Amino acid sequence: MTITDAQAHVWAPETPERPWLPGGRDFAHGDSYTVESLLSEMDAAQVDAAVLVPPSFEGDRNDVCLAAARDYPDRFRVMGRITLTDPKSRGLLANWRDQPGMLGIRLAFSRGPSDNWMSDGTADWAWPEAEAAGVPIMVFAPDKLHLLDEVAERHPGLRLVVDHLGMRTNVIDDAMDPVIADLVKLARHDNVAVKATCLPSNVTEDFPYPSLHDRIHRVVDAFGPRRVFWGSDLTRLRGTYDEVRRLFTEELDFLAEEDLEWIMGRGVREWLGWK
Repeated sequence: MTITDAQAHVWAPETPERPWLPGGRDFAHGDSYTVESLLSEMDAAQVDAAVLVPPSFEGDRNDVCLAAARDYPDRFRVMGRITLTDPKSRGLLANWRDQPGMLGIRLAFSRGPSDNWMSDGTADWAWPEAEAAGVPIMVFAPDKLHLLDEVAERHPGLRLVVDHLGMRTNVIDDAMDPVIADLVKLARHDNVAVKATCLPSNVTEDFPYPSLHDRIHRVVDAFGPRRVFWGSDLTRLRGTYDEVRRLFTEELDFLAEEDLEWIMGRGVREWLGWK
């Protein structure tokens, strides 16, 4: 079984020549995190490959992640960032996947002005352009799953991935349940998948995180194992990389071996077109 992490970050330090997003340091995961550090962690945790997502605090840059995919093509691919508010971004998606290592885009609607972009029209142009170009989109849209439901309905040819089961970082323990109830409603759309990423950070328990087991079961029952993607979001993960892998590979007795193959990597690779 090839294990592929559905979300990991690498990034470069903030410098005058390469400034981060204004205020980005307030929610950054650290000063920097190199591809060499990530590879070391992956090897120790028996993770074969990872989808790299440029972190939002760096701004709309893809250079560090694309360099990692270029240097380690067997280990990494990229879901890049695009500036929704820049008119020059329109038209870019037609050739987006021609960039070596690039699979799609990742959009976040959770902080500052972006919190309203799904409802105020700012993001409206991206959905049809991505659908027409065959570009999948990972979406972090906590509290907006009803809006994502509408996007999936209007654009059935657009492959969407809901990040972190739709959870904000401050959704802890029993507060997960109403979010999961909203999330599973999206399973009716064949073009929607979910990332089961960073889940130990949503509970106060230690490994093996027993309260997560039934919650994950509910999501897998709704979407099926081919549309649920394991991942770590390592740099903000509570617990260890090995523990978040073993949560799925050793602790969830409702998963058959074939289910694990899909959830632990085959699913995300096929969904995003990582060949």
